[in-house]
Amino acid sequence: MYEKLSLYIDGEFIDGGPRSSQNVLNPSTLETIAHLPHADEVDLDRAIAAAHRAFESWRQTSAMDRATILRNVGARIRDEVDVIARNITLDQGKPLAEAKAEVLACADHVDWHAEECRRIYGRVIPARHSSIRQIVVHEPVGVCAAFTPWNFPFNQAIRKVAAALGAGCTLILKGPEESPSAIMAIARLFHDAGLPKGCLNIVWGKPAEISHRLITSPIVRKISFTGSVEVGKQLAALAGSHMKRVTMELGGHAPVLVFDDSDVPRAAKMLAKLKVLNAGQVCVSPTRFFVQEGAYDEFVSIFRDTLASVKVDDGLQANVNMGPVANERRVAAMSAFVEDARRLGGKVLFGGEPLQRTGHFFPPTLITDLPDSAKLMREEPFGPIAPIVRFKDVDEGIRRANSLPFGLASYVFTGSLHTATYVSNAIEAGMVNINHFGISLPETPFGGIKDSGIGVEGGSETFDGYVSAKFITQR
Repeated sequence: MYEKLSLYIDGEFIDGGPRSSQNVLNPSTLETIAHLPHADEVDLDRAIAAAHRAFESWRQTSAMDRATILRNVGARIRDEVDVIARNITLDQGKPLAEAKAEVLACADHVDWHAEECRRIYGRVIPARHSSIRQIVVHEPVGVCAAFTPWNFPFNQAIRKVAAALGAGCTLILKGPEESPSAIMAIARLFHDAGLPKGCLNIVWGKPAEISHRLITSPIVRKISFTGSVEVGKQLAALAGSHMKRVTMELGGHAPVLVFDDSDVPRAAKMLAKLKVLNAGQVCVSPTRFFVQEGAYDEFVSIFRDTLASVKVDDGLQANVNMGPVANERRVAAMSAFVEDARRLGGKVLFGGEPLQRTGHFFPPTLITDLPDSAKLMREEPFGPIAPIVRFKDVDEGIRRANSLPFGLASYVFTGSLHTATYVSNAIEAGMVNINHFGISLPETPFGGIKDSGIGVEGGSETFDGYVSAKFITQR
């Protein structure tokens, strides 16, 4: 059964009633699978009031009690992995195996936050006089508002929910209207786990209207957003005008540097498979492939053969490697990237045209011989297109990798310890993968620099954005 969609405010699941709503479509079949109610202004104000009221008591709960609820949710996620994953495939489109991996990873994230919230320590500062006591305590910042995207609907939301609640904050979450089932599952899981009413509230509707009302409310004290750079800058500016702290997980355009001395076949196969993960709709997807001249021909050949082996179909079918892109806008965007590449002399070695079938399907696509001025080399494609170009030496590779205002993820493949160290120090990115893909784990920080964001999620830093340091000096 597909998740029943509703608002979730002050511990109540609220059906649409007279509210406006929108259809939820399966991107593989274009069938309507549900109707999603939108919150009106009264709903938003009620959610803000509920979160504010709940904060006064939730902030006083012990870390042990908060951890107990989080661990309960983690266990429930594992029990329901098959149902939650199938619904994600229905409304988001990714292959069922990928959806299951996302759900299980979320259980790990909840468990991590359950343990770490017990370790939000303060400290004692030695005083200059024996009669003085100086301490620092960390207090929850207050009511938070979070906005999460459609590409990893469960994962991107659970990070924010677990961090906010674990820190002692309360939360109003606006999830993705295109793929809402995972958000409703989160509400239901926490509700059933005994989370006090008002601590978590779920609203839906027009993003611009909801974000403005929540961010400008004097009750909301923290904003967390995952999405595009353009929208993130707008929300950060609005939050800044009201002196509210933000965590911004924004887009990237991840450079890949493959050196002559790397294990070229291994790198090519790994990166091709990573490129088609979630149809390339991943903020840390490898998107600009710089391959050193000596390795170029072999890398391109193996990369193309790997893409050719990818089975593209409805994510619920057997042995599918890649599902549809999210919507018709993404198909049009992919076609525009390919058209621009061809106009500038790029060679399409594989794919390049939308699949002629029902659904939003665009094949894995490989393009070579592009100038750095091409749209595909300047803008994040957020789809299954891989541009591969040559470079000569390490300094040229670093210069071209750092040439854009983005700085989220990056990839380096080399057999030289010296090169790995040199490049990891020089590359401008919040995360660097060397000879493998090893980011986005609960115990590691996830975030970018430059236009790719502010702050991190995960790791021991996970609660930094949700607590305030209070200094107390006493004689």
